[in-house]
Amino acid sequence: MLQGRMTKTGEEANSMTQTPDDKTDTPIGPVVSSAHLADGAMPALSEIEFAVTMMVNAYHRWMVRCMAASGTEGLGTLDILVLHSVNHRGRAKSLSDICLVLNIEDTHTVTYALKKLEKAGLVASARRGKEKTAEITAAGEQACHDYKRLRDALLITPMKGLGLDESELSRLAATLRLVSGNYDQAARAAAAM
Repeated sequence: MLQGRMTKTGEEANSMTQTPDDKTDTPIGPVVSSAHLADGAMPALSEIEFAVTMMVNAYHRWMVRCMAASGTEGLGTLDILVLHSVNHRGRAKSLSDICLVLNIEDTHTVTYALKKLEKAGLVASARRGKEKTAEITAAGEQACHDYKRLRDALLITPMKGLGLDESELSRLAATLRLVSGNYDQAARAAAAM
């Protein structure tokens, strides 16, 4: 777990300095949660929900700006996710493949993203038997390559400088996937009420 300590310097009275080797028990940043939901059992879950909300918004902003900076403008977050999914492993993907991998129920949103990407020349439609598929084009592959190059320079290199433990990040990712399954199950239960 990352640890840090609070430092007060002039106008930055609430800023945090991060020291990966610091052994104090103070978490980095203020602990903010959806307090109105935290009353009762599992207040830590409210902290996760708030952190995921912040992470999702930051991640979506990053994807759009990185793709635009790498030369492909006008794509939204879902368009970019679908583009990278189609590009993954260089093989054609069906609509159901993409929705399954990205855990998306509303297939019409992915259909719209595919049409937008096809119009931009980044993917092409094909057929696998009776099923329509999407394949990456040379322009789409180049867009993904340019995105990766910029991601390596602007995100990965600075992240490595933080000294984060990769095995800890992998455990966090596994935990989030596990927790997401419970949210899916709870959503199905709520829809059945």
